[in-house]
Amino acid sequence: MSLKAVLFDMDGVIVDTEPLHRKAYFKTFNELEIEVSEDLYTSFTGASTKRVCETLINEFNLSHTHEGIAGIKRTYFKDYFYNDEDFDLIPGVRKLIEHYHENGIKLILASSATMTTINMVFEKFGLAKYFSGKISGADLKESKPHPEVFLLAAEMAGEPVENCMVIEDSTNGILAAHRAHIFCAAYKSEHSKNQDYTLANIVVSDYSELELDKISNYFK
Repeated sequence: MSLKAVLFDMDGVIVDTEPLHRKAYFKTFNELEIEVSEDLYTSFTGASTKRVCETLINEFNLSHTHEGIAGIKRTYFKDYFYNDEDFDLIPGVRKLIEHYHENGIKLILASSATMTTINMVFEKFGLAKYFSGKISGADLKESKPHPEVFLLAAEMAGEPVENCMVIEDSTNGILAAHRAHIFCAAYKSEHSKNQDYTLANIVVSDYSELELDKISNYFK
């Protein structure tokens, strides 16, 4: 058992797009002239855009289609994605990605985000050269906490699960890694709220703690 592949989640691990989604949604609510409370917005966490839009249509009796609302939101999101000055990679993650890459570890992205968003992130931050594969959970039948996305990622890396490690930041992602029987490192940032790290094998709040010499004991 030795570490050969690292399977990265994207949102909350490589970038934090949540503030951008939030700004884009609230701009959309303004345009639709609806008042969305914090409680209602919080209830959307982890839901697909389609489900959010359907909820808004029912809740506020809107005449729009869910595609129509999603289109408005997507336009605002793209604008923030390329122009928001606060939007950047999560501190320390580029160094960690380069560290694994230089040491011959295969990197696979296994995210619930759409492939469009994944490609936007890879392009904006020049990450493609480090990763040998990427999977969008949006293209799969089952989403996290189902283990499918990580099992496929291990297969894509051409490695048995015991030679892989998942880096995750959410309860559902950690559970998915656990169900796939893959060693899971949970990244806990100051933005992580109400996530359950119980099933993670290790919890770190600084990516330097995941450098190979620091985790070698786990992969003997």
